[in-house]
Amino acid sequence: MAMVITCFTSCVTPSNVVYFQDAGDYERNRNVASYEVIIHQDDLLAIMVNSQATEAAMPYNLPISNYYVGGETYGQQRLLGYLVDNDGNIDFPILGKMKVEGLTRNELRDMLKDKLIEGGHLTDPIITINLLNFKVSVQGEVNRPGSFVVTGERITLLDALSLAGDLTIYGRRDRVFVIRELHNERIMLNHDLTSKDLFTSPCYYLQQNDIVYVEPNKRRIQQSAINQNNSMSVWLSVASVILSGITLIVGFSK
Repeated sequence: MAMVITCFTSCVTPSNVVYFQDAGDYERNRNVASYEVIIHQDDLLAIMVNSQATEAAMPYNLPISNYYVGGETYGQQRLLGYLVDNDGNIDFPILGKMKVEGLTRNELRDMLKDKLIEGGHLTDPIITINLLNFKVSVQGEVNRPGSFVVTGERITLLDALSLAGDLTIYGRRDRVFVIRELHNERIMLNHDLTSKDLFTSPCYYLQQNDIVYVEPNKRRIQQSAINQNNSMSVWLSVASVILSGITLIVGFSK
């Protein structure tokens, strides 16, 4: 019976599951994958403006709010942020509406600094920008699919898969997609985890709201089809009948 059941599943070999199969025992390569956080729609930006003239910088900073549960303060204080609207703009104090979508944090920092100095608002602004809602999602054949908040604003594809508990044995290592939306376009890029070329991918470093999808292998698809039809017992019954028939035929032939 075990042999018959085994016939309905495919074998798993090291070539299906081992990462970076083309890597040598020791390699040293320059990190060619670039990484910059690019501002998107619906990003929540924490922008802090400091200056030696503390009071002059205060109007450019949003207040800090508390979490409230049942009318009582809960947990730590939270810094309010600027939400990037559907047109890619934020409404900044005194300076007004500004287009920020598509900029890096450094580019936005420099733009704000120039506007504050050229407008005669501050002479020595120090600006810090952070993302408050940086998250990525991992779906498909991983052990813990879900969305994960990124606190450090720097995460690789391998980091995201680790947060999701790594691929299951049914996940295709050569079919791992990163889905990204940027400038009203959606791109999908496939990655082969069995190759070291992964490290040169433009999606090796993930952006906020990226989706990682791990495609199932044929074995999982076959099992899914069986489970969907609720016919595992049917297959076992068929296998039992076949074995019984073979036993009868052998018995009669003797």
